[in-house]
Amino acid sequence: MAFTLPDLPYAHDALAGAGMSKETLEYHHDLHHKAYVDNGNKLIEGTEWAGKSLEDVVKGSYQKGAVAQNGIFNNASQHWNHMQFWEMMGPKGGAMPGELESRIKDAFGSVDEFKSQFAAAGAGQFGSGWCWLVVDTDGTLKVTKTENGVNPLCFDQTALLGCDVWEHSYYIDFRNKRPAYLDNFLNKLVNWENVAERLANA
Repeated sequence: MAFTLPDLPYAHDALAGAGMSKETLEYHHDLHHKAYVDNGNKLIEGTEWAGKSLEDVVKGSYQKGAVAQNGIFNNASQHWNHMQFWEMMGPKGGAMPGELESRIKDAFGSVDEFKSQFAAAGAGQFGSGWCWLVVDTDGTLKVTKTENGVNPLCFDQTALLGCDVWEHSYYIDFRNKRPAYLDNFLNKLVNWENVAERLANA
């Protein structure tokens, strides 16, 4: 099954008031994400991965312990990552639902401590990558970080929240200030209802 670029779940300018500009989304979604889709489709054509689900391609092409991943994995995983990323943000922001807040407090002691650990993971990821809030295989909530396109699927974890810390995600709006981008993401951009729904379905 060929990969397809999904539409954004909101207008390109819908997040501008919360710190992610129309220009960023035009570059990030329309160019960068589209490139992962197009390149992934070219690479899997005629291979064992043709016709497989995106999740199966990501899990099956991941090379545990490899210094660098293969092209099929890189493009498929980044396609999956971005599909989650767009849904994890929203123009309305809003309060964290009660059950999610309770689970985060149980796991991290407080919402502020969770945000501190999440932001530190993103800021401390050397080079390109992602930071995540996941449900680990033992059912606990954990903050993790991954290099390049590696994601929680590779470790049988459930992604509740992920933040893209590749430079193309923040350089137009925040230049080299990755910590400021992460703070803005956590406090203005996250769609906590989406995160809570992912937790309920985990």
